[in-house]
This record gives sequence, structure tokens and C-alpha cells, in this order.
Amino acid sequence: MAESSSTRAAAGVEESRSDGAQELALTGNWTTRGIAQVDSRMREVADGSADNVIFDFGPMENIDTAGAFVIRRTVEQLRQAGKSVELRNTDANDETLLEAVAEAAGQNLPEKPSSSFGLLTPFAATGRFVFTALGQIKDAFGILGSAIAGSSGHGISITAITAQIDRIGVGAIPVVLLMNAIIGAIVAQQGAFQLRYFGAEIFVVDLVSVLVLRETGALITAIMIAGRSGSAITAEIGSMKMREEVDALKVIGLNPTGVLVFPRLVAMMISLPLLTVAADAAGLGGAMVIANYYSDISYTAFIDRMQNWIDLSTVLAGLIKTPFMALAIGVIASMEGLRVGGSAESLGQRVTASVVKSIFVVIVLDGFFAIFYASIGF
Repeated sequence: MAESSSTRAAAGVEESRSDGAQELALTGNWTTRGIAQVDSRMREVADGSADNVIFDFGPMENIDTAGAFVIRRTVEQLRQAGKSVELRNTDANDETLLEAVAEAAGQNLPEKPSSSFGLLTPFAATGRFVFTALGQIKDAFGILGSAIAGSSGHGISITAITAQIDRIGVGAIPVVLLMNAIIGAIVAQQGAFQLRYFGAEIFVVDLVSVLVLRETGALITAIMIAGRSGSAITAEIGSMKMREEVDALKVIGLNPTGVLVFPRLVAMMISLPLLTVAADAAGLGGAMVIANYYSDISYTAFIDRMQNWIDLSTVLAGLIKTPFMALAIGVIASMEGLRVGGSAESLGQRVTASVVKSIFVVIVLDGFFAIFYASIGF
């Protein structure tokens, strides 16, 4: 079947000048099929020097949202540049389409510089960062409160918590032990290498025991959990959000935050301290092996000196901060999961953001605790 002349007519722009105004007669079919032919011409119009631009819809044969978007985008760019724009011979269909694409057309516009010299740009960027950070902190506390409130509404599920402990804690034991054993061995080797010049290799026991028990055991374990389990929590909740399972929980009268987030938070706060105890043992074990091999410090001598050097406060200094780290990781991972949109790209972005933010917050918390311990002499 032959196409009608209306369908064959390509979109076009006929320009004329009248009383200093630039008149643009829009001709042909401004539809998705042929809009690419006039897109570059409309961009030239937006960058033109005319102060008064008139768009005449009279000669136009047909228009859809693609054509309306190109026209509305050009109109908004001209108005943003301080120029006068007039639309002639529009009908109800034209106005409806132009209004429908107004928001999308406006989003494509470049942001207007805050200062011609860029003097305010750093301050504006700082303000946006602070505003965004405060908003995310508010969301995090909202999720935490909603999780606690939701759990009290329908009871605490021991089965769900146990299942999450198995995923978060038990499944992470091999990688946590391996990483901490390697870190302890590296610290022992480097410490012994440097202390050898002073004939004080035995002090490597003091160095490793304090460092592992107070810092690296908890910190390395929290970072590993943030990368392993935090990303998994974000992916699980995000996938449920994409499949509208979160909305289904709301429909049946359940609080999604209490059902999905609370068991994971509890499991995280139980698992991380226990994993830290195992990590401390692995770190000290790795250090003992290297000290024996590299510095001829026997296992008995290592343990005897460690018992004389450390006390209960050294062990507690590392364990006290682990529940706070676990809570931060769980809240951030859940918050990012609930912010996932409807695309796979959004899921990937949120998982990445979850890991990066969790590791950053864990390191900051570790620094705060170090300063706090030093200030109280703990």
C-alpha cells in the first residue's frame, strides 16, 4: 500500500524575517521517524542571535511527542537565554503535547552558572554535598526507627535472624580468617625487619598483639563484611524493590522495613563481633608463625610475652566498636537497597554506593573510637 503524501512529507523549517523577528514555519511531519533531520537545525535556532523568535505551527502536517520535545526544548533554551518566543497557529493537540514534554525538555538544559567567573562553584558544590549528606543521614535514622517499630508490630522472627546470621556470619568465616591471618603475618614480618636493626625483635609481639586486637581485627573484618554482606543486602532488597515485592508487603499490611531490614540488622550486630574474635585469633596466629620463622621467636615465648603485655581492655577496645560498625553497615546497605529504581543500572549504582559508603563510615567510626579511647586513657 502506498503511503499518503502526509506521511511522506519530511519535517522542515522555513525561515523568514519580519520586523526584526525570526519567523520559523514548521512544515511536514514532526514525528519520531523524521525528527532527526531537523534536530540540528533547531539547535542552531537555540544558539542564534535573534531576540524575538516566532514558531508557526500552521504549515505542520503532523506531530508526536518526539517532535514536541524538540520544539519545547528549543523554546525553553531560548527563554532561558532571555529571548522572546511566540507560538502561532497551535491547536489543542499541539498544546497538550508541548505541555506533556515540558518537564523532560527542561531536564536536558544545562545548569546556569552561579557566577560568570565560577567563584561560587566550590561553595555551591560543598553546599549540595552537605545537603545530600544530611538528607541521607536523616533517611538512615528513619530506616533504623522504622525497622525497630516494624519488628515490634508483627513480632521478631528468630528463623529469619538465624538465616541471616548464617549468610552474613558463617559464610564469611573463611575469607575473614584468611585476610586477617595474612595481615597479621605482614605486620609481624615488617615489624621484625625494622626492629632487627635495634636488636629488639621481641617487641614485635607487643606491636602485633596491640595492633591486631585494638585495630586491624575489627577494622579489616568490618571492611570485608561491608564488601561481602553489605553488597548482598543491597542487592537482595533492591531486587525485591524492582520486582515490586516490597510494595506487595505493604499491600498485605506489613512494614517492609521491619520485615526485611530488622532481621539483617540484628544478624549483622551479632555476627560482626563474633567474626572479630575469630579474626583476632587468625591475625595473632599468622603473626606467631611469621615471628617463629623469621625471628626465631618460639610460640611459647610469643604467648608468654603477649600475656604480660595485653589485658582485657586491649581486647574490649576492639570489640566495643564492632556493633556500631555493624549497625552502620546494615543501615547503609538497607537504605541503598530501598532506593533502587526499576533498572539494572540503578541496582548496580546502589550496590556500588552501598559498599563505598559503608567502608567510608567504618573507617571514620574507627577513627572516632581511637580518638575517644585516647581521650579517656582506655
